[in-house]
Amino acid sequence: MILHATDNAVSWITLNRPEALNALTPDLRERLIDRLAEASADPDVRAVVITATGRGFCAGADLRGTPAPGERVPGDVARTLRLGAQRLIAAVLDCEKPVIAAVNGTAAGLGAHLAFACDLVLAAEPARFIEVFVRRGLVPDGGGAYLLPRLVGPQRAKELMFFGDALDSADAERLGLVNRVVPPAELERTARAWAERLAAGPTRALALTKQLVNASLDSDRAAAFAAEAAAQEINMTTADALEGVASFVERRAPRFRGR
Repeated sequence: MILHATDNAVSWITLNRPEALNALTPDLRERLIDRLAEASADPDVRAVVITATGRGFCAGADLRGTPAPGERVPGDVARTLRLGAQRLIAAVLDCEKPVIAAVNGTAAGLGAHLAFACDLVLAAEPARFIEVFVRRGLVPDGGGAYLLPRLVGPQRAKELMFFGDALDSADAERLGLVNRVVPPAELERTARAWAERLAAGPTRALALTKQLVNASLDSDRAAAFAAEAAAQEINMTTADALEGVASFVERRAPRFRGR
């Protein structure tokens, strides 16, 4: 249900349940989390692309296998969410490599949040993003109420979540949810070009930059400045930082190794 390959230091993770619009079963979710953890820990992987087969990117959690409501013990729902959808979104946010979403089609519910958690989002022209929860009488999960206000502001986030209307790729780009919209035939090529450019970069510096940016909206200035100083201290011990300075002094292009 997941296709996986590493090519030119890029980990390609492809959701492969096209008949179900790549809706996430618990097993598929765990496999995705595992692939992200492996990419994070592998020094030979320096960027990640998440994409999908068929006409959908991800229709969200697959509710067809959900048991019928019965007697619940308080805490069951929160525990399921914490160990499931929230772990998936955290795996993307905490991955130590830059993660690109290449959204080929509809991204709904948790599938939309999976894309929004990525560091960069490319979308094919037919792609749509839907905060589908309200249509099912549900509260948004998978970090949606955390991610969306940080991307588009609270008013726009509430509009998307209150109405659950489909947002086309052009409007998603206009709102800042998508970095770039491309024709379907160019999606993989563009994702590959971006990912290989990131994979040729200073991997540890990118990881530290990602951490700083992701934490910035939850920090006051003093905490943000302290985190920045700590990140600089760590990064200046890396071989890539030394190479970057040396290449500047020697007036040549740097040759980063991700170390």
